[in-house]
Amino acid sequence: TGKCFYTFRGHSAEIVCLSFNPQSTLLATGSMDTTAKLWDLEKGEEVATLNGHSAEIIALSFNTTGDRIITGSFDHTVAVWDVGTGRLLHTLIGHRGEISSAQFNWDCSLIVTGSMDKTCMLWDAVTGTHIATLAAHSKEVLDVCFDYAGQRIATASADGSARVYNAGTKQCIAKLEGHEDEISKVS
Repeated sequence: TGKCFYTFRGHSAEIVCLSFNPQSTLLATGSMDTTAKLWDLEKGEEVATLNGHSAEIIALSFNTTGDRIITGSFDHTVAVWDVGTGRLLHTLIGHRGEISSAQFNWDCSLIVTGSMDKTCMLWDAVTGTHIATLAAHSKEVLDVCFDYAGQRIATASADGSARVYNAGTKQCIAKLEGHEDEISKVS
C-alpha cells in the first residue's frame, strides 16, 4: 500500500545502516552518533539504545535466532549485544582499521568481520574469542558474508577481487578476479 506506519526519531546524526530481526518484530538502526537503537515495530517505539562505541556505527546484523546483534564501528571494534536486555556481551578487538561489515553464520556459532585494515577476521560468537585472521587482500575489505551452511566465507575488496575461504580450514579456495575496480558488496 505504501503506507508509512511509523517514523522513528531519536538518533542525533544520520542513520547509515539498518536491519530487521528475523521475526520482523524489531528494527535496528546504526548511526553516525555512535549508537545503535532497537525499535519495536508493533508499538512504534524505541526499546533500547546500544551505547559502547566511540565512533560511528556503519554495520550491524542480527543472528538467525534474533537474540543477538553485532555492531561494527569506525572505532575498529565489533560489539556483540543481547537483544532482550540491550547488554554488551563482548567487544571484538583486533582490527587495525575501521570495520566495514560483520555477520553471524547460520547456526550463530561464528562471526566474520571485514575491515579497512585489508583483513577479514573470524570469531567465536559465544565467547568472543578471535579464531583466525584472513589477510590476502591488498586493499580494504569492503564486505564479508557466510554461505547459508556456514562453511564458506566470501570477501569483497577495494583491490577488485573477491575471495572465498573454507571456514573450517581458513584456506582460500577461490580468488575471483575480473572487475576493473573495487567490489563493494558480496552475497
